[in-house]
Amino acid sequence: MPIRYDARNQRWRFEFDQVIAGQRQRASRLLPKGYTKSEAQKFDLEETKRLHSVAAGVSKPEPLIEDAVLLYLKHHAPALKSFENIVRELKACYDAYAGKPFSALPAIALSYKPVDANKKPLAAATARNRLSYLRAACRYAWRHHDLGDSNPAERVSMPKVRNERHVYLGRAEFLSICQKIKPGKARAAIRIAFYSGMRAAEVGLAQVHFGSDMFELGGEHTKNGMPRVVPIHPRIAHVVRNPSLWPVKPTKWTVSKEFKAGARAAGYGHARLHDLRHSTASEMINAGVDLYTVGGVLGHKSAISTKRYSHLATKTLQNAVGLVGKKTRTTPKRKAT
Repeated sequence: MPIRYDARNQRWRFEFDQVIAGQRQRASRLLPKGYTKSEAQKFDLEETKRLHSVAAGVSKPEPLIEDAVLLYLKHHAPALKSFENIVRELKACYDAYAGKPFSALPAIALSYKPVDANKKPLAAATARNRLSYLRAACRYAWRHHDLGDSNPAERVSMPKVRNERHVYLGRAEFLSICQKIKPGKARAAIRIAFYSGMRAAEVGLAQVHFGSDMFELGGEHTKNGMPRVVPIHPRIAHVVRNPSLWPVKPTKWTVSKEFKAGARAAGYGHARLHDLRHSTASEMINAGVDLYTVGGVLGHKSAISTKRYSHLATKTLQNAVGLVGKKTRTTPKRKAT
């Protein structure tokens, strides 16, 4: 029987060693942690059948997901800013895809339910994040290394996540928070965040060249890897002209800590530093700015990211609909004398 329990690794192991069509076929694979004996036996039957088909020339060998992951981590992921996070997340879900072929990817996406060390379910966003990396790895291996006959990510259905925050601070609320924060670079960074829509980390990395009225961000400093410029609002122009405040170099943690303390003192303990970015979008939309322009200011690569603010445009839409069928005033013609 090819299945045996590997006492050293505390897991079931699949081993195959047979002569098929005059050729010796060998395979050994450590099955994922947590597999029961019945699950291991089922894997044994399916994998033995598949190996016989491949060896006899009935079917082509199907690539394994873990092979795609190795190619992705070796050739593509190191160039990404989130490389360390990708490695960590793919390692965390290894048991879900170990030893499984490309065709199992849709089933994995439907059944994957990660838990923490205490067996408590993790957030749906965590599952989606890991599955997104797994799907990207399989797609990359198919597209750039010819693994598989078709795109393995085509039929993958990702778990739905609804965790968007809808906390928007008006200017009056924002100023009341600022009044509770002592003057300095942290408060300057918070003011810039509200009047520019930049992320807290971007505020600390932005540059302003002499005589320029724009914040400039290189592609290496933005989330989507695209360079961006943001006009400097008149209310923060004095900050970038003040050597004691600009450039602001406090860490994101320091700014977040200062903001949270000020928010609690002002009675807005539910607010977070990143909510200032949403508040910037809210202020622009309520002033009649279209979503496309809002996305440009915030640096969204896709309109889907900006779409989350569409509900804020209700007033603008209402005014637009009100124009339908509205009579326009015409200037009366003068009678010829």
